[in-house]
Amino acid sequence: MEQEFLLEMNGIDKRFLGVHALKGVNLNLKRGEVLALVGENGAGKSTLMKVLTGIHQPDGGSMTFEGKPYSVRNIRESLELGIGMIHQELNMMNHLTVAQNIFIGRESMVADFWINDGAMIKKARELFDYIGINIDPTVKLGSLTVGKQQMVEIAKAVSHNTKLLILDEPTAALTQSEIEELFKIMGDLKAKGIGMIYISHRMDEIKRISDRVTVMRDGEYVGTEDTDKLTKDQIIQMMIGRVVYEDPKQKSNVADDAEVVLEVKNLCSGNTIKNVSFKLRKGEILGFSGLMGAGRTEVARAVFGADPFDAGEIFIKGQRVHIKTPADAVRHGIGYLSEDRKRYGLMLIKSVAENTALASLDRYIKYGFISDRKMKNEARDMNAKLRTKTPSMDQLLKNLSGGNQQKVIIARWLIKNSDILIFDEPTRGIDVGAKSEIYALMSELAAQGKSIIMISSELVEILRMSDRVLVMCEGRKTGELDISEANQENIMQLSTMREEVSYGKEIS
Repeated sequence: MEQEFLLEMNGIDKRFLGVHALKGVNLNLKRGEVLALVGENGAGKSTLMKVLTGIHQPDGGSMTFEGKPYSVRNIRESLELGIGMIHQELNMMNHLTVAQNIFIGRESMVADFWINDGAMIKKARELFDYIGINIDPTVKLGSLTVGKQQMVEIAKAVSHNTKLLILDEPTAALTQSEIEELFKIMGDLKAKGIGMIYISHRMDEIKRISDRVTVMRDGEYVGTEDTDKLTKDQIIQMMIGRVVYEDPKQKSNVADDAEVVLEVKNLCSGNTIKNVSFKLRKGEILGFSGLMGAGRTEVARAVFGADPFDAGEIFIKGQRVHIKTPADAVRHGIGYLSEDRKRYGLMLIKSVAENTALASLDRYIKYGFISDRKMKNEARDMNAKLRTKTPSMDQLLKNLSGGNQQKVIIARWLIKNSDILIFDEPTRGIDVGAKSEIYALMSELAAQGKSIIMISSELVEILRMSDRVLVMCEGRKTGELDISEANQENIMQLSTMREEVSYGKEIS
């Protein structure tokens, strides 16, 4: 008789240096099933998958795979048994061909000396036909889109005779058409009996693609339910233990006569920024909206001095300033949270304290030495105010969840006492619970008189947080909308206007 479950994990326990990461977690997966694994960042999802793939050894509990006791010491052993994982950040070799990437370490050889590329190309084509992928195996991997590269990664996993596939945030960097193609491939794999664990924060995708949902919270197992029996709000409530409301803001919280703290006039940079002007008032959250390539990030980086610009003027509280470098911007009270925080904002192998103090190191230096105690004390006080979850200020930043990493960057600029904060995609890659906390924090900062430019690709986020919305298309500002008149329809209309127009009202 065939086992009901392909995989069973019962009472899995894991501790790290005093942190109880997994507390008796349960998970089971059927053959040919898509199981959504959801929870806030820091809930323990990644740790559980690392236990499953052999990266971490459990401190307690038991596992069975295909009805047999399961215990592996590393990824290679789990792969040999038929468990593969597609990570959010792909780890492949762009200079090699698609076929070479799939069979790296398992190359077809001629006389144990020459690599037989022809044989690997033939096997890759057969593999693609089996899965239903249309990719040329002879092209260099680096020439493919992220979506196509991800499909190559899936093919590579399936080539190991995979019976269980883990997909970690697989749609985070994909276009809608690539998402549709991915879901088709998942449907084909499901029909072949391959079980899949699907990790995502996107509720609509979870409702569409999964058969069941397993929820984790704070390292604990909350429950498992058939997807069609749960609403989006019920899943979110299970994840965070409370209801998160996403109603749009009805009116601006900023008085018409509030002080203008930042004014940008006629900013130009090549073809990416075309004569952009705007004002930011004290205590205001100014939302920047637009489609990919609209130029929003380019404007932010130019204002912060990270990129040069060809023409334009910048005024801080009515005084013209010359910002050529980020150091200039910081001196004028501007802080910047990059959309790519791991590349531009964080030092992952440094401590929470060091990351928090990064923009203010000069205040901790005395006689050429850094006062470690003062730095840690101030970092601790600021992170406590932001409710950053960390065991200590000595914790390496890489061990914090995405939402808590974001709070550390915010703490950095608050210690520096920045009055103007640029948040570029502030909630990208973090879960709904952490999003709610970041939203509350931004609202608190605005109420305290901080001024925020928020760049976001999520219209729901723009409408929830903004006092005013500036919309861009192809490097131009196509309009400004008071939040009372903004909606998804008119923002999208402005986002797709290819010619320069005036729409809505600008503040004077």
